[in-house]
Amino acid sequence: MIELIPAIDIIEGQCVRLTKGDYSTKKVYGDPLEMAQQFEDLGMHRLHVVDLDGAKSKHVVNLAALRAITSHTGLIVDFGGGVKTDEDLEKAYEAGASLVTVGSIAVTDPERYLGWLGKYGADRLILGADVRDGYVSINGWNEDSDVRLEDFLLRYMNEGTKNVLCTEISRDGTLSGPAIELYSSIMKRYPLCHLIASGGVGSTEDILALEAAGVPAVVFGKAFYEGRIKLPL
Repeated sequence: MIELIPAIDIIEGQCVRLTKGDYSTKKVYGDPLEMAQQFEDLGMHRLHVVDLDGAKSKHVVNLAALRAITSHTGLIVDFGGGVKTDEDLEKAYEAGASLVTVGSIAVTDPERYLGWLGKYGADRLILGADVRDGYVSINGWNEDSDVRLEDFLLRYMNEGTKNVLCTEISRDGTLSGPAIELYSSIMKRYPLCHLIASGGVGSTEDILALEAAGVPAVVFGKAFYEGRIKLPL
């Protein structure tokens, strides 16, 4: 079975969801810890936590919410958003994150990312590959880089990266279905990649389609919050 990873995005200490990364579309769904406990009660083992304030401000912000979740649940938490420095990374681990998602820094400072990969190991890092029109976006999706997704993945998979979180930005929060072709192409090129598909999941059928395409894991949020997915599947 494909690994199910519910998402909690945080702005100002609240669980929210955006559409296509647009902060003006924010919809609030309550307390992050209560939501995390609900996911655990429903049988989930993993959780994807995104510090949207951190992504926007370029440094981690919502560590208190992360610490509350890791202290009061048994969930394996991966955390991302605003991790730009050694201090940011260490704070995330100290707050209980088992894995940290790093995207922008792998574009803007490749040597730093490779240093983290060497120091912490491929099992504790997730390469964030947020893509729009074939290019990697950075800094909370507010900037589009000139790095093509294919080149980005080729470089870092060859350097030992194992976990990749790929979000198709144009589908994120739309409930319109995931980019199956994109994820299938990644798996065909990198069959050993632990790919986490993100963006567009709107139904149980979407999750099953990703599983059929050979994708190991999927992140979903809005579909659950809006009652389109019932857990456990």
